[in-house]
Amino acid sequence: MSELRKSSMEELGRISIPEYKQKEKIPVVIVLDSVRSLNNVGSAFRTADAFAIEKIILTGITGTPPHREIQKTALGATESVAWEYVVGIQEALQKLKREHYELIAIEQTNKSRSLHEFIPKANAKYCFVFGNEVEGVSHEALSLVEYSLEIPQSGTKHSLNISVCVGIVLWHAYKQIKFT
Repeated sequence: MSELRKSSMEELGRISIPEYKQKEKIPVVIVLDSVRSLNNVGSAFRTADAFAIEKIILTGITGTPPHREIQKTALGATESVAWEYVVGIQEALQKLKREHYELIAIEQTNKSRSLHEFIPKANAKYCFVFGNEVEGVSHEALSLVEYSLEIPQSGTKHSLNISVCVGIVLWHAYKQIKFT
């Protein structure tokens, strides 16, 4: 049995930012609905880069690049991932709806479905809305989404940090789109 070792950058096949921008993306956009932590924003960028999503839309009080605190966790992903800032969440979601994205809140609601039930349809485009760390997805956003998904949890908190939620949801979408 050979000894376990870390993979080199060459073995990982790391691509340049221009190559990344030309790479095919999964048909997913995420919207950050007044996310206050710049570290969470940076983490969302880094995760978006990892799973090659189309774009991030930042709304409300969500901080925007360039910012030192975002860069700490993004590690340059603000340069590779397409993004835009839209003041109002409703304006952002209405535009995505006109572009034929299925709008989905990641939120615990009285009608939310479990994430494992989400199976992407062929040729569909998805928008996942992630909310503020304290208030969650805004009522304005919930009034426009088609449904909500929640991550099943078994502990006492029934709450995950937004950066963890983004990772779980994007991985689930990515594996469903790329590997099934």
